[in-house]
Amino acid sequence: MAEGVDALVEEYHTLEQRLADPATHADPAASRAVGRRYSELTPIVSALTERERLSGDLVAARELAGEDSAFAAEAEALDERLAAVEERLTRLLAPRDPNDSHDAIVEIKSGEGGEESALFAADLFRMYEKYSEARGWKLEILDSQTTDLGGLKTITFAVKGGSEGEAPYGVLKFEGGVHRVQRVPVTESQGRVHTSAAGVLVMPEAEESDVVINDDDLRIDVFRSSGPGGQGVNTTDSAVRITHQPSGIVVSCQNERSQLQNKEAAMRMLRARLTALAEEKAAAEAAESRRSQVRTVDRSERVRTYNFPENRIADHRIGYKAHNLDQVLAGDLGAVVTALQEADLAERLARAVGPGR
Repeated sequence: MAEGVDALVEEYHTLEQRLADPATHADPAASRAVGRRYSELTPIVSALTERERLSGDLVAARELAGEDSAFAAEAEALDERLAAVEERLTRLLAPRDPNDSHDAIVEIKSGEGGEESALFAADLFRMYEKYSEARGWKLEILDSQTTDLGGLKTITFAVKGGSEGEAPYGVLKFEGGVHRVQRVPVTESQGRVHTSAAGVLVMPEAEESDVVINDDDLRIDVFRSSGPGGQGVNTTDSAVRITHQPSGIVVSCQNERSQLQNKEAAMRMLRARLTALAEEKAAAEAAESRRSQVRTVDRSERVRTYNFPENRIADHRIGYKAHNLDQVLAGDLGAVVTALQEADLAERLARAVGPGR
């Protein structure tokens, strides 16, 4: 344990030196990777420094308490603070998904329920849009297909984090799976409650250097964009469809005006899909069961129900229930996210300790 911690501290100082070197910033991809890892290690090193300081203060306070009882209360307070820091360190050092520090690419697709499902998919997108805005993240739509009533057949968007705080993928990955809605559709004349669903896929956004893609493995087709988009978008063959032939993955983008922009966006989507596929295969080979979405990228798992008549949201993975659905859909996902993160942390800590220990 001590050797591992020492290695992290050494890595932290090495990264600090690299960030101070102008040569590092000459390569944007390398600079982002170094900055991302540095941000990961900063809270760990900060907690280690605080633990060392508190441990020294506690030893001194206990020695003084032996001579003067007035220092007993100070020693007790330091002991409590040290315990809190130790707990924080345990959480920070728990095994984690290496992709947690990445930005995210999210795909929402309407499923069972026709137009009502597409409207629900649009509701989910607005929920993530407002949540991202509240966290200071930047959301960028890569591709979308709308319906006549304003629903979304499908939408793919990137979420980029700021320089501080949790990165988007480490938070949003728990949103992956089948989201079910129970409500009276706008197309229902009898006032009956219907059930429909939409699928959410969350992938870590990969750098070009993270995923090797052979150009010979790609089939690139161009076609005319369809749907709303204004003049120019629908009058030229600017839309791009890319097929990665070894994996069979197909991505397309038609939101941008130029073919080049659409190709760049489609390649971002392809890199993310290939990264998610590699994670899924690695998990299958390890035969390790996890609750995190990275193990269920096929969206086969029903993860959450949104019940409008009862204003209830229920996450089936952890038994979470609350009657504030209106607030959640308005972007207030904090309590749900925290509950999922705590459950994930408990599972990671249990795996770290191992059975029978």
